[in-house]
Amino acid sequence: MKRIYFSVLLLLIFVAPTKAQEGIPVYFDYLSDNYYLVHPSMAGIGEGGKVRLTARKQWFSVDDAPNLQTLNAHFRVSEKSGVGAIIFNDANGYHSQTGVKFTYAHHLKFGGDGRTLNQLSFGLSGTMLQSSLDETEFRSVTPDPAIVGSRISATYFNADLGMSYNYLEFYAHASILNVMSSKRNLYYKDRTDNPQVPEVDNLRRYLFSVGYLFGRSDWQLEPSVMFQMTDFTQEKSMDFNAKVYKDVDFGKVWGGISYRRSFDGAQYATTDDFGEQRLQLITPIVGVNYKNFMVSYNYSYQMGDIRFDNGGFHQITLGYDFLQTEKRFDCKCPAVNY
Repeated sequence: MKRIYFSVLLLLIFVAPTKAQEGIPVYFDYLSDNYYLVHPSMAGIGEGGKVRLTARKQWFSVDDAPNLQTLNAHFRVSEKSGVGAIIFNDANGYHSQTGVKFTYAHHLKFGGDGRTLNQLSFGLSGTMLQSSLDETEFRSVTPDPAIVGSRISATYFNADLGMSYNYLEFYAHASILNVMSSKRNLYYKDRTDNPQVPEVDNLRRYLFSVGYLFGRSDWQLEPSVMFQMTDFTQEKSMDFNAKVYKDVDFGKVWGGISYRRSFDGAQYATTDDFGEQRLQLITPIVGVNYKNFMVSYNYSYQMGDIRFDNGGFHQITLGYDFLQTEKRFDCKCPAVNY
């Protein structure tokens, strides 16, 4: 029985979508017209600006389950420049992190008239993050010098880089999150001299997105993919997304679905058999744009035989677009035109 429990615990650590990381976890909120949250080059991508507020909660029946809140705003400040800021809070059991990002993006326009979208963008974000570990409930029969027994915290600084290319209804993004080395001393206090304890100072994550919007009538279809890889562990996953839009009198209604699959799996054992499971998430999403306001909801369900809880992951996004009196470009440009 102990063997089964230990195997299940290892599987959850390696394949559940709550891995320890620095900065904002990459979930599915970017599909709510919120690409700036993961790609800094999208700051001020279109006319005016946008504000997005997200809240995510996992496993309602589990105490101290992972939850995430983000608030971001970005806008165009000149013909070639955009700025943005993100505030976030991420909690997972005894671990939590809060932080703020500030972004500058530079946009270069190629050829054509002012209403033809053909733009290359570069973005840089600086991050200040405070990570906390609550050890007040940690108990050990044998004293462990690595356990302080109180709530400890540490502050980190890092940076994100990104590049985007938008041409009419086509878009492509590439970003590197956590570019700088950042030793997480919070989790290795008084143990850095022990050669058996690795020091993790590489938390870089690579993101690549590409998509296209078909249709210029009242209906549009937008397929897209996102690939992400964590440098230190070489973990890789791919999102396959499809969204449908319908123009209506008051704005737009839309919906879609995303499928995330990990390239890496974790082995587990039962009393009768061995197996391997990879992270697989199915996420339907719906949304409404009413004039300058937007609201969306998505629900992620984890597939597979081994799961921590039968419940899924709920997320809601509220948005507001400002200073957008008319469309900047003559196209159905995702995330650029409002």
